[in-house]
Amino acid sequence: MESVYCNGCGIKIQTEDEGAPGYAPASALRHDPVICRRCFRLQHYNEVQDVPMTGDDFLKLLSQISGRKGLVVYLVDIFDFSGSWVPGLQRFVGNNPVLMVGNKLDLLPKSTNPNKLTSWLRRSAKELGLRPLDVLLMSAEKNMGIDQVIEEMNDYRKGKDIYVVGVTNVGKSTFINHLIRAVGQQEGTITTSHFPGTTLDFIGIPLDDGQMLYDTPGIVNLHQAAHFISEKDYRQVMPTREIKPVVFQLNEGQTLFLGGMGRIDYIGPGRRSLIVYTSNRLTVHRTRTDHADDLFHRQYGQLLSPPSRTRGLPELKSYDFRTDGLNTDIVFSGLGWVTVKGRGAQIHVFAPESISVSRRTSIIKG
Repeated sequence: MESVYCNGCGIKIQTEDEGAPGYAPASALRHDPVICRRCFRLQHYNEVQDVPMTGDDFLKLLSQISGRKGLVVYLVDIFDFSGSWVPGLQRFVGNNPVLMVGNKLDLLPKSTNPNKLTSWLRRSAKELGLRPLDVLLMSAEKNMGIDQVIEEMNDYRKGKDIYVVGVTNVGKSTFINHLIRAVGQQEGTITTSHFPGTTLDFIGIPLDDGQMLYDTPGIVNLHQAAHFISEKDYRQVMPTREIKPVVFQLNEGQTLFLGGMGRIDYIGPGRRSLIVYTSNRLTVHRTRTDHADDLFHRQYGQLLSPPSRTRGLPELKSYDFRTDGLNTDIVFSGLGWVTVKGRGAQIHVFAPESISVSRRTSIIKG
């Protein structure tokens, strides 16, 4: 029988093993287009099914690009840059040029300087070993800046194929659906979801000049908050609209909890402003540092939530930071960040080991 591929995620359809990727009942083959059971349940019931594919599997698929010629459009999440970074991307794409696109611009406060943000993204990429042709900003969800991205893509690809790459949850499939509509293909949009691992193989969309636009598998980065919490909690943690920063004035020996997923102890010196940039639905709680351990043990999963589960306290990893610049961001991957105002602050930070914590120069003006 001729091979059939899922119109939603691109995986090869199979009808034998219900527990394996690409399963669809034989009756589904009579439909046009054909979608696998996983995509069917995602589209109709917003229910995702786990598939036995690891991050290594995704990277092996992505490495196919290095043997082809085309423009690589690399999507990163502006809200979660560190969590959306693909380590060693240049190795996987070979000598192909890379256009970097920062998505989810709509989540950042309107006071954000786009030129400063673009410069910061370019500088961060260079420090991580990538020299993109250009850096652009957009919001795929709100359809902001997409026309410019399409124009630049067409200019930079020089008549070659396009490969869109990025980690899970970066908004890649939503962006691809905009591109499908832009080339006049209204039918057969691919599966979109905020759950990890939606696209399971390359999906090719023909372009007007006979070349192809390829959506690639999302790479699973396990150091994102999305992989630590439940679907219900994820909706509370992930902002869906502009972040409204909240300012806290902390004295020495005070602590901020970001739900039950992050903790910042302010050691000193003096009184200082800390500005929290997280989902406005996430509970931020201030307490005395000498009460913090007891509070965490008593209120984890209750006052300090998400996570909403109460069984089993997570193993926390600690970090020590001293701020050198005027404004410094302490970043919790997938959760947001806290800007510490002023130089010389001593900060002690805790987070579950699965959520990476890093420091950067503040990306917000002020």
